[in-house]
Amino acid sequence: MLRNGTDVDLAKTERHLRANILGVGVSALNMERALKLCDEHLQGGGRGYVCVTGVHGIMEAQSDAGFRRIQNASLLTTPDGMPTVWLGHLQGHRDMDRVYGPDFMLEFCRLSVERGYRHYLYGGQPGVAERLKESLERRFPGITIAGVYAPPFRPLRPEEEDALRRDLERSKSDILWCGLSTPKQERFMAQYVDRLPVKLMVGVGAAFDINSGRTADAPQWVKRMGMQWLHRLLHEPRRLWRRYLYNNPRFVWLALLQMTGLRRYEFES
Repeated sequence: MLRNGTDVDLAKTERHLRANILGVGVSALNMERALKLCDEHLQGGGRGYVCVTGVHGIMEAQSDAGFRRIQNASLLTTPDGMPTVWLGHLQGHRDMDRVYGPDFMLEFCRLSVERGYRHYLYGGQPGVAERLKESLERRFPGITIAGVYAPPFRPLRPEEEDALRRDLERSKSDILWCGLSTPKQERFMAQYVDRLPVKLMVGVGAAFDINSGRTADAPQWVKRMGMQWLHRLLHEPRRLWRRYLYNNPRFVWLALLQMTGLRRYEFES
């Protein structure tokens, strides 16, 4: 549980700090530390989920207290975008750096070959999870992708939930990668974290399309400048224009209010 907006207890893992970004507790860490904490969680047992959160997730939480609590109750809520990193730096978290969902997925897959972790791919358009499985197996020889499932665009029916549970039991998967987009994937993980036989769930959204090769990623320099939203908007204007042209200016305004002390945001978990 979050206390006083900074300290978080991870079951059987090290403690870590969170930056308070508009009331969302974004883990004040970098890629190396995020990998280490998730590795320790899998070694130690228990269940948990990881939210990969940028401006979109933080803005969704402004009008949905339940969704904000889901992010604050996570094992980790990683800083997916540079604006979250910059605000973390202003709060004194100088080692905080971007933990971008597609990159985190690739780095953890690399680590899992050595550790022997088993992966399950849940999400994506029909055929995308299979394509992602092939891509990861080519990139990381020896990796175990134990199962894939493209769910319907609605809540699971009881018989579908039972079938998913049986498939996870059969596959003996350690990690379920959830590619449903925000906030759907976070709600799914919070709902099923104690109901499905898997140790760790990670919501990575666009990583399914990017790491499968279905969608082009932005150049590294664009991502470091915090302009990846523009790259995505240019590639998917019809789907994303409302999100970015409404959320981004509002995020900047609310962040200024928080930084100047004109508005206070308390953690809720």
